[in-house]
Order: sequence, then structure tokens, then C-alpha cells
Amino acid sequence: MPGLTIREIPAHEQEWMLAEVRRARYGYLLALHVRLLCAAGRTPSEIAPFRFCSRASVYRIVNAYRAPRLDDLCAEPSAEAVRLSPSLRRSLAALLKKVPAAYGWCRTRWSCATLAAQLPMQRGIEVSSSTIRRWLHRLGWVWKRAQLVARDDDPERVEKLARIRYTRETLGKREVMLFADELDIHLLPKVGYQWMPQGATVKLVTPGQNQKHSLAGALEPTTGRIRYCLGTRKTNVLFRALLDCLEIHYMKARFAKVYVVVDNYGIHKAKAVERWLAEHPRFVLLFLPTYCPQANPIERAFGDVHDKCTRNHQRHRMEELVGDVAQHLATNGPWQYKLSQLYYTPEVTAAVERIAKASRLLQAA
Repeated sequence: MPGLTIREIPAHEQEWMLAEVRRARYGYLLALHVRLLCAAGRTPSEIAPFRFCSRASVYRIVNAYRAPRLDDLCAEPSAEAVRLSPSLRRSLAALLKKVPAAYGWCRTRWSCATLAAQLPMQRGIEVSSSTIRRWLHRLGWVWKRAQLVARDDDPERVEKLARIRYTRETLGKREVMLFADELDIHLLPKVGYQWMPQGATVKLVTPGQNQKHSLAGALEPTTGRIRYCLGTRKTNVLFRALLDCLEIHYMKARFAKVYVVVDNYGIHKAKAVERWLAEHPRFVLLFLPTYCPQANPIERAFGDVHDKCTRNHQRHRMEELVGDVAQHLATNGPWQYKLSQLYYTPEVTAAVERIAKASRLLQAA
């Protein structure tokens, strides 16, 4: 009766059933079923999901039938041929540690199909890409997006980090330290993950022509406040506008010294900026190591801006998107981030002690 037909099976039961079916996928029943489905006009793409096997298994059965060597295919395989033995684990792990180009493949990353094609040359073992996928999961490997990281090889890295940490730890009552950086706001949405119905895809309409706006901000870690200004281009004009903003908010009557930590981007070292600093001697720039964004806590606040405002946004006008960013900065603070652990490594701590000792000797003299 239709009302008694099984409609739902618990996920753990489905996994067990699927494992049992796949365990016998090389048996003669599978070969017979595949032959009958082929004779009925079914394609490998239709047979594979129906029989819970790969298309490679379908082609292997059909080719064996045409050979003819179907009897060899229907015979039970040896345990060594299908079992992920310790030696095979080591071979697979060794392949994964190198890029495919090292073995002559015109690829930058391994796929299951490529590994399945490489294994016969390495071990003389022929398996399907589905088997490779299961083996990779058993080895603890997953398919996920890689992460971009900046190059961190500044020869003065330790000294720069130590100088920033020492300055922060020895701030006077009328001194403040700020971490500054710039942020690009694109009308073209930054694409990211979000919840959506299974089988459906949320579509983000791209603008006819991308527009870009820039934001320069300075974070005071103690209070978590961000002072910022906006501009159409990321130039030294924008950075000087930020310094003017800081000059207003951190008045000379209350702050005798303002330290601004920045990266090594060219606009921070422009001649116009040097002239501005000469006219405002209470402002001092401290430079981060090159390619070391994790040492700047405002990067985390800017990442929050992308998560809340620019990722997967559906704004069609730049003014609206910039308004969202401004509203976020006005309502979602403060951002009281601690300094990165990079500032507290043993080598940086030793450098801080050297700077402190030199400072004491200088004061004593």
C-alpha cells in the first residue's frame, strides 16, 4: 500500500546501509544489474547514483563484458586490493605531501580522480575516485577552502614588534597609542557562506561597473573606539585626513603624545605625510613589520566590517553601502581586542627587555 511505503530513514541507518552496499559493489550481482540497466538503455550517469557506485565502476563492468573478462571482474577481490593497508596509507600520504606537478600532472592540487590515476603508476593498484574519497576521509583529510596568509619575513620583525610593545607598556598618562589602517569598500559583493535552502543558491547581482570607496581608521585598543574618515581613493590625502581627525579628537590639552601604528604601505611614508608630522611633533608613527597584518588589531575590526556589511550584500548604490559601514562603526563597538601573541613570543620579550635596559641607561646618563 502506498501509505506504508518507507519515506524516511534515519541518517545513521542510511550510512550503515550504504556501507554494506558498497562493501559488495565488486560482486557479480552488481555486474549483472549494471549489464541489465545498460541493456535497458540507462546511461552510466543514471546507473551510478542508482546503484551507489561510481561511473568508473560502470565503465569497468561494461569494458570487462566486451573484453570478455567479466568472470575475472565478478570474482571476489583479494583483501590487499581493496583494503587500505598501512603501506598504502603511507604511499597516499606521500602523494598528498607533494603537488601534482611533481609527478608530471598539469595541476596545482590533487583531486580524487587524479590520485586514482596516479596510484596505478605508484603501486599498481586501480581503484575508483569514490574509493579514494573514502580513503582520504579515513586518513583525516577533508576538502575545504585554503587560507591566504601574508608573507612574514621582515629582518627587523622582532625589533619592530618589541618597540611597539615597549611603547604601549610604558605609555604616560597623557599619551595614547592607536593602530591605523585603510579599508576598501567595493560595490561588488565579497562572496561568502550563508544559510540557504538545500538545492537552491542565493544569487548576488554584480554591478555593471564596480565602484570603490576607501575608509581610513584608527583603533584605540584600550577603549575599543575607532576614529575614521572616508574618501574616494586610498592615497596619502586620505591618511592625512585621518591624522587631522585624530588631531581634533585627541586634543593637545589632554594628550601630549599620540603614537600611531601603521603598516608599510607607501601612503604612510609619503613626503606630504612627513611634512604633516613635522608640523605636528606630538604625533609619532610606529611601523609594523612588513607583511604582518596579524600584528594590527584593527584588521580584526575591519574583518567584522566585511562580515556585517560587505559580504553577500545586496546594495545597488555605493552611498547605501557606505552608510551601512558607517552605521556599523557607530553602533556595534567597542572593539577591545588584545594584542596578538606575536608580541609576546620569547624573542620579542627578550628584545623588549633590551630596549628597557637601554632606556634606563640613557636616563641614568
